[in-house]
Amino acid sequence: MNGQQAIKEGPLFYVSDERGDLVPDTEQGHGLYWKDTRFLSRLQLSVDRERPALLGTDTSKSYVLSRTLMKETKDRGAIEIRRESFLYEGVFYERLAVTNYYLENNQVELSFLLDADFQDMFLVRKYRTGEVGHALEPFVERRSVALRYLGKDDLHRRTTLAWDDESAAVTESGKRVSFSFELEPRQTKSIHLYAIPAIGEQAAPSLYSFDEALQKLDASYAQWSASNSAAASSNDRFDRLFRRSLQDLRMLQDDIGHGAIPVAGLPWFATPFGRDSLITSLFMLPLHPSHAVGTLRTLAAYQGAKHDPWRDEEPGKIMHEIRFGELANTNQSPFSPYYGGVDSTPLFLILLVEYVRWTGDTSIVTELQASIDAALRWIDAHSASSESRFLTYRQEASEGFPNQGWKDSANSIVHRNGRYAASPIALAEVQGYVYAAKRGLSGIYEAMGDAERAGRLKSEAVRLREQFERCFWMEEEGFYCIALDQNGNQVRSLTSNPGHLLLTGILDASRAQAVARRLLEEDMFSGYGIRTMSTSSTGYYPMSYHNGSVWPHDNGMIVLGMARQGRSAEAMRVVSGLLQAARQFPGDRLPELFCGYDASASDGVVPYPTTCSPQAWSGATAFVMVQAMLGLDPDALAGTLRLRPVLPPELDELTVHNVTVGRGTISVRLARDAEDPAAIHADILSNTTGLTTEIFSPS
Repeated sequence: MNGQQAIKEGPLFYVSDERGDLVPDTEQGHGLYWKDTRFLSRLQLSVDRERPALLGTDTSKSYVLSRTLMKETKDRGAIEIRRESFLYEGVFYERLAVTNYYLENNQVELSFLLDADFQDMFLVRKYRTGEVGHALEPFVERRSVALRYLGKDDLHRRTTLAWDDESAAVTESGKRVSFSFELEPRQTKSIHLYAIPAIGEQAAPSLYSFDEALQKLDASYAQWSASNSAAASSNDRFDRLFRRSLQDLRMLQDDIGHGAIPVAGLPWFATPFGRDSLITSLFMLPLHPSHAVGTLRTLAAYQGAKHDPWRDEEPGKIMHEIRFGELANTNQSPFSPYYGGVDSTPLFLILLVEYVRWTGDTSIVTELQASIDAALRWIDAHSASSESRFLTYRQEASEGFPNQGWKDSANSIVHRNGRYAASPIALAEVQGYVYAAKRGLSGIYEAMGDAERAGRLKSEAVRLREQFERCFWMEEEGFYCIALDQNGNQVRSLTSNPGHLLLTGILDASRAQAVARRLLEEDMFSGYGIRTMSTSSTGYYPMSYHNGSVWPHDNGMIVLGMARQGRSAEAMRVVSGLLQAARQFPGDRLPELFCGYDASASDGVVPYPTTCSPQAWSGATAFVMVQAMLGLDPDALAGTLRLRPVLPPELDELTVHNVTVGRGTISVRLARDAEDPAAIHADILSNTTGLTTEIFSPS
């Protein structure tokens, strides 16, 4: 996004341009944000009233913005500014180390233009309009200025900008802060800024020195890294992707009262979601299964409790998204939370099932039994109320989403004649999610001695599977349709959605093979990944959001399914494409999506112009790659751990340490045979899982 930079810590995040400035009136939404409110909308640095040039950036830490800036007089010298910014425990920290590279003493004026519009995130995005509050007069003190606002929700919001330098002068009604000082040749002076957002009469957060706060932040990332599994390979680009993803997923954690949960992504989706947080947590199981617990508890706590058409809320339904800004607080937006997602509820059950498969810990089932029952009741009620007898969706909230699967743009479910499908709509992958949830829960309840629940859920899953095959399979295409419309007619676009079925177990072996192979034909596979829509389908265009683009997380779901089905060769083709794409993006980071142009027809990956980065489920796709290479398929309740080792062409070796499964961990080394490159050897370096471990040859 045109040099955009973003960092996050807890609920606070900062989005700037490549220099670290917050520039007003841009489409990129620069700002310091907290609780879906922009607490700083302007922070522009100048040196002697000129904007310094950017010399370079250091992206080694996802959570620190580090830039080198310069104001130069040609052939005479320059003023260099090392600008470092980060967030810690509710405070924005910035250090400017200013060095004089002239041959003589130099008088320097360093100044900031600042402002805070306190706009709701939806207003910043131009996604909503609404009635809002008004600004109050800034409160200026000797070493700080407080920008203030009274919201329509009667909450006082303020941003205090403080500094540690006595030379500061505050002018322009508190909107400019200037520092004047003299530097000798090669002398460096550091100035520290602190921005502290607040609402109401809350206590001020602890304020540390810049170095102490950064040391604490570094230590928390080191602890995060040490507590998760680790991967290293013969391919440095893969290793950088894994390390960047590990940092990004730490940065994208939040806790709204029920344990850590990954938010969706920066800048627009830095909040807990249903679908996004659940899929990300599913992808993070190879890091450590405990990451699923906070997600499950958080979403259970916000599970729908009543019928509220304004928010698409219904009893038992798992939320789509929650917001905490002025529009949500005043009921001008339904996102407090909003429940317009048909797939979050079965995905909630799938994550719980997979967590138990990894750990054998059924206590989470007992703890969340009421939420499980409510989710199943919601699924069954909605399935029974639709003419198709499948789980369907229909928009009720006037300000909600017309499409409520992961492809939630208005044009994503389209017939071959170009007509948009009318709701209620039954999505193919959602029926697979329901099948996987019921079949998985059946096995868990059987192990827990609840034969009645187990038998009922198993029978329901079998009936769903038979019905699904009759209604969704397109014989002449050898593939599944994306959806059924309100009349039960197939929406016959060829899309990536049926690829998710590979993970659910709803397909028999022959149909799973057909789906895996079809997804890798030229009209679906771009060379960099599987497209969201076939090039032969009505509605396809490669730069669309959902109708021809490539989404890493979508590919991740398919890769997991291919690996589980034993389709290792197909899985590695997708992994290889994603690795080739990842190396072309800055910061060794897979973005939310990219355009679906064919790799052979372009000079490289074509970026999507407004993608979020970092994006949680895209970053977590790196962990899916590791799981697929190991062919790791645990079933702790059954006491088994299966490995089906395979490597993509880009890797000759892979070592994975401390993957937590069952009662312990496993570490594995994969290596390509020097004489037979198709053969992959697997050495188990350690295994304290307590599970019977089997190694299978890949297909």
